[in-house]
Amino acid sequence: MAEMRNEALAAWMKAHEMSAAELAQAVNDAIGGLTGRPGATSERTVFRWLSGENQWPQERRRIALQIVSGRTATDLGFVPRAKNPTSTSSEDSVHRRRFVRAATGATATFAAPLLTAGARPSRVGTSDVLRLREEVETLVQLDAQHGGHAVLERDALAGASDAIRLQKLATTHRVRQRLFALAADFTATAAWSMIDAGKLGDAGRCLDRALTLAGMAQDPDMTMQVWNLRAMLARQRGDYAEAVAAAQAALSTTIARRSPVHASLAHARTAIGLAHSGDRRSALRSLGRAEDALSAADPAAPLPTWMAFYGPAELYSITAIVRDVVGRPEESEAASYRALAALPEVYRRNRANATIHLALAQLHQGDVEQAVATSGEVFTIMAGTRIPGRMRRALGDFQRDLFTLAPSARVAQEWTDRHRTEWSTP
Repeated sequence: MAEMRNEALAAWMKAHEMSAAELAQAVNDAIGGLTGRPGATSERTVFRWLSGENQWPQERRRIALQIVSGRTATDLGFVPRAKNPTSTSSEDSVHRRRFVRAATGATATFAAPLLTAGARPSRVGTSDVLRLREEVETLVQLDAQHGGHAVLERDALAGASDAIRLQKLATTHRVRQRLFALAADFTATAAWSMIDAGKLGDAGRCLDRALTLAGMAQDPDMTMQVWNLRAMLARQRGDYAEAVAAAQAALSTTIARRSPVHASLAHARTAIGLAHSGDRRSALRSLGRAEDALSAADPAAPLPTWMAFYGPAELYSITAIVRDVVGRPEESEAASYRALAALPEVYRRNRANATIHLALAQLHQGDVEQAVATSGEVFTIMAGTRIPGRMRRALGDFQRDLFTLAPSARVAQEWTDRHRTEWSTP
């Protein structure tokens, strides 16, 4: 029978930027944690897994792969041998009982922080990189659920410190660079939390540090992430020339030239900065380039964790902002509805932000009562959750425009009286 390439394993390795040699080392480290003796998995072994020549690794390697990846062997594309289904099932049950305690213990060891007070691991390798990457992904998920807050910021900065200390003990230059990249990722995550919470001065200092770390890592993806956040920070500060410059710096990164999704995001950020700068024509041109780039992207291609937020829904939201700022509120309203239709219900903060921009578009068309009703939905969406500083500022923009366009309208005063407390509470 012809061998089938293991696409699931290849996809996991690509998503985690892991070479065959690094996966082999991580598996050997996991086996060492299980048995007390390092494994003997080689780069050639991993190539045999990828090619389909070996479709069912030996027992210890399967368990080690699960510890390293967090996925079962079958999830990673391996196919059990089942010449005798009954005996295979029985054998698997024995193996499961034999290793469950060891595997659980090893998993806890890999998940635990590697540097407690006074502790210095003797060697730092790919397993440590994977452990820290999982921590970054967890923080990104927490941000998606709760927004920027002090605990997330603290944990992100602690993760950056861990990565910086660990790189001094890295076994290879590649591991050292990946640890610097993770330090940049943690630091950028902390900066984003600060931006969302409205701590703009602290965010700027954090991004300066993140850019330095990304440069030390020689990682274009991390560099792009920092410039993207720098563009967002500049916009929050009202420095639109800097916002455009930062977005164009993001566009010039290697990853943006190679990845249509990254390029789309950079063009979209450029469009926002140009719109606020008053360059209407260039803003719409950049927005069109963002749309073209995203339509050319492969929707099945893996993306780094920090880019998980970006897709059609986010581009519709940015489109709504740009078209409203350049004086096309009716087109902004349509884009806002598209963003809300594309956003899953679980993304409460994104839905609330899109709803604010929908209300602004309605207000700028003179539909005051509808705009007030729409803006009130923000508080329903965010019920039970503190409204982040960035969202409070957007609500402040809505109130300002509401009183500018309808200073004597009863609904304007009613909106302020009803929502003052929940809107303005830090």
